[in-house]
Amino acid sequence: MEEIVVESLLRGNREAQIEAAIELSNLSRKQRQKVAERDIISPLLSMLQSQDSITTEISLSALLSLAFGSERNKVRIVKAGAVQMLLEILQSETKMVIVELAMAFLLILSSCNRNKIKIASTKLIQLLVGLIGLDQLTVQAKLDGIATLHNLSTLQQIVPLVVSSGAPYALLQVINSCDKSSELAEKASSLLENIVHHSPESISGIGGAIEVLVEAIEEGSAQCKEHAVGILLGVCSFDRETNRGMILREGVMPGLLQVSVDGTRRGKEMARELLLLLRDCSGYVIKDKQSKIEIVEQIMREIDQEGERIPGTMLKLVEEMISKLST
Repeated sequence: MEEIVVESLLRGNREAQIEAAIELSNLSRKQRQKVAERDIISPLLSMLQSQDSITTEISLSALLSLAFGSERNKVRIVKAGAVQMLLEILQSETKMVIVELAMAFLLILSSCNRNKIKIASTKLIQLLVGLIGLDQLTVQAKLDGIATLHNLSTLQQIVPLVVSSGAPYALLQVINSCDKSSELAEKASSLLENIVHHSPESISGIGGAIEVLVEAIEEGSAQCKEHAVGILLGVCSFDRETNRGMILREGVMPGLLQVSVDGTRRGKEMARELLLLLRDCSGYVIKDKQSKIEIVEQIMREIDQEGERIPGTMLKLVEEMISKLST
C-alpha cells in the first residue's frame, strides 16, 4: 500500500493523486514517516494550489497527517514552500473547512522551533492578526490562529513584529467581544500577557485597554483573570506613575481583591503585588490587630479619594488580603 501511495502521488494523474492523498491520511505514523522520505511533499503542495476546493482540502489533510508528530516533516514542508501557499489560501479562500484546516496546519508547523523564523519572515503574522478579529471566522480557527502567534512569540526576536502587526489591539478586541469565561478569552489574554511581558508599552496607546482587562478580571474564568492581572501588573510595573491612576479609575479594586483571595496560585501572587503597587502598601508594617484595622481604613480612604467605592461586602476581602500580605 505504501508503494502504491508513493507511485500514485509521484506519477499518477490528478484523480490517482487524490485517492493516494486520502489513503495517506489513513496510514499509520510509521508508514507516513517512510513515505515522507520519498519526496511526496512536492506533489501534495502542487495539489494544494488546485482551483478545486475538494483537492485542496484533501491535500491539506494529507499534509497535516505528515506533519503531525514529526519535527523532520514539519521542517521539510516549510522548506518546500508551504507557508507562502497557506498565506495565499487564507487570503482568498471562502470555504470555512479549508480555512480551518489551513489554520490548524500553520499551528502544527509553527510548533517547530526551526520553522519559526522562516514563518515570521513572511507576511503571515500580519494576516493572522487580521483574521483573528473577523466575526465570520470560527472559534476553532481563531484559537488556532492565536496559538500560532503564541508559538511564534516564544522567540523574543519575533515579538516586536507581532506587536507592530497590531496583535495587542486585535487581542483586546477578541477579549472584549467574546465570553470572558471562554477558552478563546483565556488564550487571547495568555498571548497578550506574553507580549506585555516582553513589550510592556505595547498597549499604552490603545483606548479602552484597561477597561477591557478590568472586565476580564471581574467576569473571566480563573485563567483569564490570572492573565488579565498579569497584564495590568506588567503595565503598572513598567510605568506606575502614568498607569496607576488609570487602572484605579476603571474600578479594578473589587475584582483584584477577589483574585487576591480566591484566584489561582499565580493569580493571587500577582494580584497582591499589583495591590501593593496601586495602593502603595509596601511601606505598611503590620504589628497587631489594631494596625491591620488602620491599614484597612487607610486603603478604603485612598480608594474613596480616587473616586472609587467598594461595597461593604468587599471589606472582608480587604481584611483577608491584608492578613495574607502580612504572612
